[in-house]
Amino acid sequence: MPANFINNTTLYLQSDAAEREIEIGTLVNCVIQDAVAAGASDIHLEPWENSIVVRIRLLGVLTELVHLPLDLMDKVSARLKVMANLITYVTELPQEGHVPANPDLAGVELRLSFFPTVRGEKIVIRIFDPRNRSFDLATLGFDGETLETFVKLLNRPTGLILLTGPTGSGKTTAIYSALYHLVQKHGLTISISTIEDPVEFHLPMVSQAQVNRAKDFTYAMGLRSLMRQDPQVIMVGEIRDAETAAIAVQAGLTGHLVISTTHSSSTAGIFARLINMEIEPFLLASSIIGVVGLRLIRKNCPYCAVPYEPESTALKVVPEEYRAKASFRKGMGCEQCLQTGFGGRTALTEMLVVDEVLRDAILEKLPTRRLQEIAVNQGMQSLWTAGLERAISGESPLEEVLRVVTIDQF
Repeated sequence: MPANFINNTTLYLQSDAAEREIEIGTLVNCVIQDAVAAGASDIHLEPWENSIVVRIRLLGVLTELVHLPLDLMDKVSARLKVMANLITYVTELPQEGHVPANPDLAGVELRLSFFPTVRGEKIVIRIFDPRNRSFDLATLGFDGETLETFVKLLNRPTGLILLTGPTGSGKTTAIYSALYHLVQKHGLTISISTIEDPVEFHLPMVSQAQVNRAKDFTYAMGLRSLMRQDPQVIMVGEIRDAETAAIAVQAGLTGHLVISTTHSSSTAGIFARLINMEIEPFLLASSIIGVVGLRLIRKNCPYCAVPYEPESTALKVVPEEYRAKASFRKGMGCEQCLQTGFGGRTALTEMLVVDEVLRDAILEKLPTRRLQEIAVNQGMQSLWTAGLERAISGESPLEEVLRVVTIDQF
């Protein structure tokens, strides 16, 4: 956090009560409350050489919150494990737990992960704040054309829609928004089921199941069972293995609309990834109706953004025709944005629609770069082009776009 930011954790550590004896429960609550107040998505507590560093992820970027005395590490870890009903004395093995919402934690739910390191346990807390989550397709930040195409794909009765992007790129929010859109449109006439790991938010009128590997309840097992539950729409949290991929593809071919995510280095790279899972190209060409590539970039703070000249190394990758019409802007930092210069995030998207031309290319097993070129020629806007449009309009700094969209994606 900025040097001039005063938070509850710092105030407590400097208080008379803390000088007498630090109350671990109060300290932990202060850290969580500060993170929620700042709008963080995650809290990282990590033992370093001389202290416990507490960092929070703001708009996708880690920011330092406070340093705690190193000798409190075991107490902090034990307190968080008690909150999550975990085994407090196990420190040599990873553990995961959940803390339900309660007023002491600012009304948020927490997902905790404990990981043993040579200096002690590293703890990461994912924050779920239902009050600040909107599953409205219109608020995702998709450009108009992408949003229109996405809705058209959702209106298809069968097929497989895939979303791809790194962790934290907005895939889950986009899928939840898609399911919410279908519920709003069809009401009681539609049956929607999901298999997730974990279930992050409870959606109305949607049957949500959570993977439980300890009980051998995997994505593949759940998906096979769902096929006998008469669903119209199936959401699979992630396609991770060949068995899940094969069942998802088959479901998309047999009268179901399937929505899922998978990791790939690029949008068009989805096909090579699934072919490597031994899915036949003709099945992919027949079942996949669209792929959405997602990234999130930070937007300029509307209160402190001013015109600026990007770094020369960044300007080199901007085509000359774009430079002439550019209105580059950058946030300088103010109280409204906690001196970060940014206010919220928006999505960059690649919407790849599988048409006849792309189907033929997939059947021929053309390389990913060639598939990407064909998709662009068929009208797909690349992530780089989408990001460049945001930068020249002044919505986000050019350096922020380059941070998210790497050179090899151009």
